[in-house]
Amino acid sequence: MAKKWYVVQTYSGYEDSVKEDLESRKDTMGLQGKIHQILVPEEEVEVVDKKNNKKIKKNKIFPGYIFLEMEVDKEIDDNTWFIVRNTPKVTGFLGSSGGGTKPVPIPQDEINRILKKIGQVAEQDFDIHVGDSVKVISGPWIGQEGVVANINEEKKIVTVMIELFGGRATPNELQFEQVKKID
Repeated sequence: MAKKWYVVQTYSGYEDSVKEDLESRKDTMGLQGKIHQILVPEEEVEVVDKKNNKKIKKNKIFPGYIFLEMEVDKEIDDNTWFIVRNTPKVTGFLGSSGGGTKPVPIPQDEINRILKKIGQVAEQDFDIHVGDSVKVISGPWIGQEGVVANINEEKKIVTVMIELFGGRATPNELQFEQVKKID
């Protein structure tokens, strides 16, 4: 069974109370093995009040949305989906058009960016250098191999020369997490 991340839509401003309700339902309805994490992404922002005092304020990054990491077989178990969907102040799953259709999980690279942004996952050291051979592990060029031509540390982008179109090396900009060094 694989864990996948799903986005649950809620009434804006009720994200924390929905998270508490889902945590409670998870425990009382025996869903500990199905629902692993319930996340309301927040970021700390420095604000200045009328008296010029600086304060740290937490802002919701995605108002009206909660992220659930759920264990799935081939699809979400109907009972788990029903319990989450019918939690008070939940309006539905993102990627589900209603009528019993199952929601679509969000790609792992997208959730990784969110987890890094809120500090739940530490950024890995990038141990690839210009001239190293790499394999593309996600995105449109998945499975392709190439040589690193340039690295932009600030933007976390690497330019990889991938042989396409009859052996011509073509530069492709990829994010750090999209490539893996070939040993």
